[in-house]
Amino acid sequence: MWNGSNRAYGPGHWQLVTGSAVLGLVLAAGAALAAGPWDSGQRKAERDWAVAHDHTGGVHHGRTVLAGPRPAPSAPAVLAPLTRTTGLGAPDAADTPGRLRRTLTPLLKAGGLGTLRTAAVVDTATGVQLYEKGAGTPMTPASTVKIATTVAALSALGPEHRIATTVHASPDSRTLTLVGGGDPTLDRAALRALAAGAARTLRAKGVTAVRLTYDASRYDGPARHPIGPNENIAPVGALMIDEGRLDRTDSGPAPRTDDPAGDAARAFADLLADAGVRTTGTPAPGRPAARSTQVAEHLSAPLSALVERALTNSDNDIAEALARQTALAAGERADFDGAGRAVTARLKALGLPTAGTRFADGSGLDRRDKVTAGLLTALLTRAADPAHPELRPVLTGLPVAGFSGTLSDRYTGGSSGTGLIRAKTGTLTGVNTLAGTVVDAHGRLLAFAFMASGTTSAGEAQSDLDRLATALTTAAR
Repeated sequence: MWNGSNRAYGPGHWQLVTGSAVLGLVLAAGAALAAGPWDSGQRKAERDWAVAHDHTGGVHHGRTVLAGPRPAPSAPAVLAPLTRTTGLGAPDAADTPGRLRRTLTPLLKAGGLGTLRTAAVVDTATGVQLYEKGAGTPMTPASTVKIATTVAALSALGPEHRIATTVHASPDSRTLTLVGGGDPTLDRAALRALAAGAARTLRAKGVTAVRLTYDASRYDGPARHPIGPNENIAPVGALMIDEGRLDRTDSGPAPRTDDPAGDAARAFADLLADAGVRTTGTPAPGRPAARSTQVAEHLSAPLSALVERALTNSDNDIAEALARQTALAAGERADFDGAGRAVTARLKALGLPTAGTRFADGSGLDRRDKVTAGLLTALLTRAADPAHPELRPVLTGLPVAGFSGTLSDRYTGGSSGTGLIRAKTGTLTGVNTLAGTVVDAHGRLLAFAFMASGTTSAGEAQSDLDRLATALTTAAR
């Protein structure tokens, strides 16, 4: 049996150390240059949805600047000199809740934040909530729901889990079946390697022609996201290549196929022919024959890498796949409803506050999703807990302000939050959210969540959210 697994990197070993913010700024710059061209998570689909429902507006939160990031200002000091009396446990640190209240409350009243806004700020080291406004109020999270999706997946499956795509031959080697395991990152190169491995085995047996079937039954329907056909997500299936993209792009919005599994099988047939094994007839849906033999396998990157990619660039296809993988691990149906039940159950098992929550999807495209600011900060706090190292990719996957992912074109122009804030963005028409971590003036890692609905200008709302997060870097001084 040929094995075509990729050996991708695992999750970064993240530690809270003195001076971590300054080191993080340097590493963030390197990460921005090395980052792959991942999905931007733009919300063109939401504009289409809004038009169809007689609303105005519609925004995206993806990357809009193609050039490299502007040079960042020097990072401000995050720890007081040892000769000073201030620091962890000092009086001004103890007064942090009061300082945050005086700083954040006026900023939360900004007109760009719409008709309803909630907030929560937590010290991740102690779990103490330092600030809250409506932290228990369920709100539409948009893409910040991916924080919940990824925590659940890592908890259920572990950071080293890989998703397999396999090829099986019937006992007489006259029928091949391409079996999808749900890997949303399967690409043409991986498919070519699978075809080459299968062809070597067949040719060794003197077989040069086969009937080809394909099996995408690992996931249950419906495959179409409730938001409808759009350029930000393909039909959710267990077998696809290149996220169902039709224009050969590998990031951002793109025309999507209506038949991901069929397209993957037809591409596989062409690649088999290139490898010296032709197929007879048209590829058709089917299960592997009884007593079939696996002749090729491709393993996805570790789940840790999939999580980081999903969060950094708000990849909807990966997020939905992670939700279904969580459902499979829980013995639920691998569909939208089963995934929602599995994610909820996993978060409850972690002791997280799920009252009032609803997970209608894994990506945040569905407006019926409901989470609280308190849950988002609890998720981030649990990911920072030394007792849960398996969740660390949730933190390392958050975009870095001014450098990477959906924050690459925000916190520019000398913002003091550049490089110090890591956060997941969320944007739908009338909904803007931001949740992540920041190092404050005392060197503490804070988890924050700011949620707004009824917004009328995405740009204005994003600027107001960015000001709130930036204020956390200095408010405790």
